[in-house]
Amino acid sequence: MACSFRAFLGALIGASLLASGAAHAWSLPQFTQPKWKELSAEQQRILAPLAPEWDTMPPFRRKKWLGIADRFKNMTPEEQARIQERMREWAKLSPEERKLAREKYKAVAKLPPEQKQALKQTWEDYLALPPAERERLKREAVKRAPAAILPPAPAPSEVRKKKPAPPSPALSETTNAPPESATAPTPQAAIDAAAPQP
Repeated sequence: MACSFRAFLGALIGASLLASGAAHAWSLPQFTQPKWKELSAEQQRILAPLAPEWDTMPPFRRKKWLGIADRFKNMTPEEQARIQERMREWAKLSPEERKLAREKYKAVAKLPPEQKQALKQTWEDYLALPPAERERLKREAVKRAPAAILPPAPAPSEVRKKKPAPPSPALSETTNAPPESATAPTPQAAIDAAAPQP
């Protein structure tokens, strides 16, 4: 009878601790990162493009940006300028655009090396274009942006049931030249074409 009384008493004490919130003191500490006002002046200078959203950013993202700020002083001036420009561009993106960018980054990271190399070559070809041509391609990409979001890939059983679509003609019927949009694909088009379907 003494054992059952001890068990009952232990359960009663445990339940009262849980009910009172004292058990919360035993939980793991929360992972936190400093608020904007807690950053050093140097960190604030480096991370300035992110200032408006810093305090609402999840802690793991703040940790990532703080790591970049720590490595910043060891970067060349060109790398520093590039990082800050990317921060400014990132800060301008909507949450949906950021989510899409993260998904595309993950998709590209999973590509086989030869596809990554082809994508890199497409990007280098794009950068070699005159600025006016790059601007034209950017405008075209923006016009067809909704089409860039591809539907999920069909299940393997569905692929076997469907007949393949006939290939579209690569040359214009009137000029025997590639269509204007096919001369230099945008980097975005290359990413979309190379990315594996979920």
